[in-house]
Amino acid sequence: MDIKTLALGFSALSVSLFSSAALAQPLTIERIFADPQLSGASPRALQFSPDGDRVTYLKGRSNDYQRFDLWEYNLRAQRHRLLVDSQQLHQGDELLSDEEKARRERQRIFGSGIMEYRFSDDGSALLFPLAGDVYHYQLADHAARRITQTDAFETDIKVSPEGAFVSYVRDQNLYLTELASGEETQLTFDGKGPIKNGMAEFVAQEEMDRLSGYWWSPDDSKIAFLRVDETPVAQISRSEIYADRIEMIQQRYPAAGQANVNIELGVLEVQSGQVEWIDLGDQPDFYLPRVRWANANQLSFQWQSRDQQTLKLELVDMHSGEQRTLLTERSKHWLNLHNDLRFLDDGERFIWASERDGFKHLYLYNNQGKMLRQLTQGDWVVDKLEAIDKQQGLVYFSGRKNTPLERQLYQVSLNGGKIRQVSQRSGMHAFAFADDGSAYLDTFSSPNQPPQVSLHTNQGKHLAWIEQNQLTQHHPLKAYLDQWVTPEFGTIKAAQGHTLHYRMYKPSQFDANKQYPAIVYLYGGPHAQLVTNSWDKPFHQYLAQQGYVVFTVDNRGSNYRGTEFERAIYQRMGQPEVADQLTGAKFLAQQPFVDGNRIGVFGHSYGGYMALMMMFKAGDHFAAGISGAPVTDWRLYDTHYTERYLGHPDKVPKAYEQASVFPYAKQLDKPLLIYHGMADDNVLFSNTTALIQQLQDHNKQFELMTYPGKKHSLRGKKTRTHWHTMMATFFDKHLQPKANLAAVAP
Repeated sequence: MDIKTLALGFSALSVSLFSSAALAQPLTIERIFADPQLSGASPRALQFSPDGDRVTYLKGRSNDYQRFDLWEYNLRAQRHRLLVDSQQLHQGDELLSDEEKARRERQRIFGSGIMEYRFSDDGSALLFPLAGDVYHYQLADHAARRITQTDAFETDIKVSPEGAFVSYVRDQNLYLTELASGEETQLTFDGKGPIKNGMAEFVAQEEMDRLSGYWWSPDDSKIAFLRVDETPVAQISRSEIYADRIEMIQQRYPAAGQANVNIELGVLEVQSGQVEWIDLGDQPDFYLPRVRWANANQLSFQWQSRDQQTLKLELVDMHSGEQRTLLTERSKHWLNLHNDLRFLDDGERFIWASERDGFKHLYLYNNQGKMLRQLTQGDWVVDKLEAIDKQQGLVYFSGRKNTPLERQLYQVSLNGGKIRQVSQRSGMHAFAFADDGSAYLDTFSSPNQPPQVSLHTNQGKHLAWIEQNQLTQHHPLKAYLDQWVTPEFGTIKAAQGHTLHYRMYKPSQFDANKQYPAIVYLYGGPHAQLVTNSWDKPFHQYLAQQGYVVFTVDNRGSNYRGTEFERAIYQRMGQPEVADQLTGAKFLAQQPFVDGNRIGVFGHSYGGYMALMMMFKAGDHFAAGISGAPVTDWRLYDTHYTERYLGHPDKVPKAYEQASVFPYAKQLDKPLLIYHGMADDNVLFSNTTALIQQLQDHNKQFELMTYPGKKHSLRGKKTRTHWHTMMATFFDKHLQPKANLAAVAP
């Protein structure tokens, strides 16, 4: 499939809008982060109501895209309606608890107002937190009732499946409120200090995609919950430096090779308050990445070994106490976690995802742990199990069957057989299904189409637009379309034989007879992908309008290419990724319109680490680099992430030494800018301070920018405006010629 042709073909209407020069305005960094949002209306947290009558979503206000209200699209009335105006319930800044700040950072969400919500199982009510309290919204009477009003901060708020209770965590203990009476009950009592009940530990939130620590049984009778004891975890002292103060934080941070939390899994009977503790085995050092009720009486959990090379799916019968292992996955490298376990309503079968054949695919098992059939197969990956149509016996999943650059929707029978593609438009899709699998919401984007949301039958028939987000006369992007650049996609054959996908933006006023400076934007780390046929960062458009070629390539170690491609970095971090990025840089420098002596590189987080590695290990190919919030020594990063890819530092110390940037720092001989948030609790600021000393000890000059009070994501409109202006200014200084771009010599 020619991805470039598809991207250009589908976007023909959008591209035709780009020819109108009358309204053309230069894109500025200030405008990128100003209101209204440049990409137009972008509803998020889309959900079907359980009764199928409405679609709900969160929408930023027109005068502040970071302040969210709760909306609905009523399917029968075919109209949008504001359900809850967050400013009517709370105005001004929210004083978030430290736990909530950390939780939102782990979720990668930022803003104010209503940030998350849940439906009751019958679809009659919605539940949401706001300013530290809990609100219950009855759809029938259009009223929001405040459930809690305390000085403490309630988090992880849920409606019980039968709708009788609201549950939440407060002060490290579990509570519930009975909706009929308003009576509150405290369920656990020993949560304080290092003991946390019903809460996800740090590495679960940051690395396992598990943000909760408790789960209701389907019949409201029981709650499975985790009791986390952080006592074994080393307590570090770090400073969070704000503009007006310095806070000394005592954080229990499980660095690579160090102790993790102790964890217990209990099942609490709501009526009596009694707790039954589940047998988690004799090994003291393990992870508990997933917990899920199979039915009202059977609880499943996933047990993962510390080295992440063994994963067991366990099932416990709460009536008989019987516990059995349904399946065990093993790997010589590591096992990726997923959220694709589904127990079928027949009580006899479940669906499971596995990478055992080298690509992530779906498998059907019976409840005795016997595999019945492999539902999907081939040299491509399944993204996610999306839904099951129980009546028709169909499984819906998203995947990359056609190209790794696009996520599409497919269906396959529970009996196996032919796979049918449901979604059709070329680009990137994300799906939210109705509970019965009869319909879905499709959030779609392409390089020339910002995200739009549509409603479809499960066979793909378009029913309605939730947000069409057309690039019409009044769209925020309209004035900037004249210089909008459609990226080109292509592949590079690496010396080792594997294929690399790239994306390239040429300058908006491109002249094939000139040579341009170029900037490589990278991430490079596992479990991620940058090169996709989707809407991209407007900052890359800004750089293209300033006369840069902007180039990105996904190296080995990145996602959606199968285990051989991803696991090339096992105990070799900083080696295959650098080699592939160097292949990309050499390819870029060979383009006749690129000045190979004026190539820059930048990235954030793992991308910051990679930018350092490129400047230190391949500096001959780059004229300047920017490293944001980088990991510099993997011994400073957390257990679950780091040991997954590098192993335990006591067992493979050489892998850590070679993966650190420090052995190569003395080779820096080009301009380097480093930036970091001074309250980062993920990639700790000590990563950068250690690098500062290394560079100073080697008498290497560099530039440094720190952001007071900012965490890893560097949130905030003003902060992001300054951050991106700083990067653009740095590259202009070191990559742009003094005079106009020189013509290519004949």
